Amino acid sequence: MAIVSRKTVMTGLAVSGAATAAAAVGSVLVARALWNSMRLEDFTGRTVLITGGTRGLGLALSEEFVRLGCRVAVCARDEDEVRRALTLLQRSGAQVFGAACDVSKQDEVNSFVARVNDIFGPVDVLVNNAGVIQVGPLESQTIEDFREAMDIMFYGQVYFTLAVLPQMRQRGRGNIANISSIGGKIAVPHLLPYSAAKFASAGFSEGLTAEVAKDGIRVTTVCPGLMRTGSYQNAWFKGDNEKEYAWFSLGAALPITAIDAHRAARSIVRAIRRGQVEIVLSLPAKLAAFVHGVAPGTTVRLLSLTNRLMPGTGSRSKERFRGYDSESSITRSPLTALGRKAVKRLNQKPA
Repeated sequence: MAIVSRKTVMTGLAVSGAATAAAAVGSVLVARALWNSMRLEDFTGRTVLITGGTRGLGLALSEEFVRLGCRVAVCARDEDEVRRALTLLQRSGAQVFGAACDVSKQDEVNSFVARVNDIFGPVDVLVNNAGVIQVGPLESQTIEDFREAMDIMFYGQVYFTLAVLPQMRQRGRGNIANISSIGGKIAVPHLLPYSAAKFASAGFSEGLTAEVAKDGIRVTTVCPGLMRTGSYQNAWFKGDNEKEYAWFSLGAALPITAIDAHRAARSIVRAIRRGQVEIVLSLPAKLAAFVHGVAPGTTVRLLSLTNRLMPGTGSRSKERFRGYDSESSITRSPLTALGRKAVKRLNQKPA
């Protein structure tokens, strides 16, 4: 018969007790995380700053925050666009402020944040949404196109984040949402400047999430797929611009490939209120992200085949055209009816 010493028994009990305690602590932490993920923070009376909050997804987000009783500040480069957006937002008697601001210029960013502080007080929620889309094959793109994309969608997010972080750290709370894209997870052909900047945005946002959590600041990385925002009319198209505009506008208008902008805005705001670390929007985007994560090589090869079916350069010109200057019979057809409705609804008038 084996004789087990008292010391061995006590050691076993201690190990078992420690394991039980660890499991209990783990269960509490998991339950707490689940509770926090379900709890929606009350944003009533909070000051929300939305870059590019004057049209498209940005305007839909502005309307959603207004509905929650927030004080909303918006900016864009075009003053007329800002005025139109303020007229739309003020219909409900909301407290809104807007001004022209180029997010790629740090001095303008700092000045705008200072004005918001004077009018509404410190920023509680920052939504870095401003963006630019340049569509066309690599041969038609220039260094300036890549620089513009990075200046607006990467540095613009960095500038605004750095401007509001001291206030948030001082108060021990705050929410930041960085609008990246499924194009920030999967590089799509004919969108290289856009994808490069969105990859940078996603990397900055994820690193920021880890660094400022200790300060009570919650960061959400937003990766939408195609949305019916009407933004394709203000996007830039190069190479064979009419054909590029045709495929892009169809993808951004059809209900199978694109989701409604207001539905997207509601999902994004809920994610921010939960302090959700990341949200990927639309079923096609979620499937694409999953497949790319499991088989990145296969995904890239499929995109290579897709690229062979896309429009060529059309000419050697580097000239670029707005979407509304690239219309054709296809883009005026019933296929883009939902997209045209979004153009009217979301302030996507020609700049």
